[in-house]
Amino acid sequence: MKYVKASSVLPEKLIIEIQKYIQGESIYIPTTESNRKKWGTKSGGREYIEKRNAEIKAAFRDGTSIQDLADKYFLSVETIKKIVYTKH
Repeated sequence: MKYVKASSVLPEKLIIEIQKYIQGESIYIPTTESNRKKWGTKSGGREYIEKRNAEIKAAFRDGTSIQDLADKYFLSVETIKKIVYTKH
C-alpha cells in the first residue's frame, strides 16, 4: 500500500470536510468492489495453486494415493481430498 498526499488528489473542499472527522492521521480508503482483484492475481499465487491442483488431480486419476500426494506436496490428507473431489 502506498501513501498519497491528500492535497495532491482531493479537492480542497473535500479535505476540509474530512478534517472535521480526522486530522493528522493516516486513513485507508478501500478500492471499489468492481476494481478489486482476486487473491493471487497480481503475485501469480493463484496461477501456481491452480497448476498444482491440476497436477494433484491428474496424479490421483492415474492412481497415486491420497497419502502419497499429501506427502509429496506437503499438504494434509484432508486438503488433498478437497482438491481431488472438487468438481472445478
